[in-house]
Parts: sequence; C-alpha cells; structure tokens
Amino acid sequence: MHPLEKPNPADQKLAKATFELIRKERGNYQTRGKIRVNLHFKETNTSAQLPDHAIPLIQEMLKLMAEGKPFTIIPTDSALSSQEAADLLQVSRPHVVHLMEEGEIPYFKVGSHRRVLQEDLVAYQRELKKSREANLALIAKQAQEDSLGY
Repeated sequence: MHPLEKPNPADQKLAKATFELIRKERGNYQTRGKIRVNLHFKETNTSAQLPDHAIPLIQEMLKLMAEGKPFTIIPTDSALSSQEAADLLQVSRPHVVHLMEEGEIPYFKVGSHRRVLQEDLVAYQRELKKSREANLALIAKQAQEDSLGY
C-alpha cells in the first residue's frame, strides 16, 4: 500500500478539467443509456474501450487529484497490517491493536502478526461514522431542549 504523491498544480488543473468533462458526459449519457468510453493514445494511435464500472472510479480519482489530495487504491479483499490499518484510520498502531483486541475490528493472525481485511476496516469506519452522527444528533437535540441556542 503506497499512497500516490500529492499532485502538482498543473496535474490538479488537468484533473479538474477532465473530471468536469466526465461529469458532464455522464450526465448526458445517463438519460440516453450506457455510453462507451474509449481511451486513445495519440502517440501510437491505439485505443481501448474502458469498462463501464471503471468510469466512476476514474472520476473519483480525478476529483481527489483536482483537490490536491494524495490517495491509495486498495482491493477490498486485501489483508492489511495493523500499521497500514492505523495509517488508513489516521490513528496510532497501538490504538488499532486495542480496537482489534477489544473486538471492535475483526482480525486474524499470520504467525504473530495481526491482519485485518480492508473491507472489515471500511465497515468499522462506516459504523463509527453512524455512531458519531447519532451522538451529534442527540447532543443537538438535548441542546435545543435546554434552549442552549443550537
């Protein structure tokens, strides 16, 4: 797992223009049915058709690049080390190990090393987000009931 480098300003500009073009064209073809997207290499005059499911992924990558954000592509069935999981969650490795040991994040061992499936990490993030949103809604409701100006 190696994140791509932060895009330079020229790449950001190009990514933004390409993202906008794809967004516009996707809007057009959604009303007409499927569109075929061809990738053309001008230098060698060769081309290939892109799979329909690749277009939203490419669009998301371009969006991140346009925003100047580095990103990583990880297959959902990848097994990550506790350090890689910590990097993705942006927390310390000991915290991830604690979450694993407490049963918050499923894991398995390869020898003495803990591994977590990327899809389990995404599920944990999703549940964490839901929990945070529910807690914020509760706090806001309590603040309104107590006339605290929220």
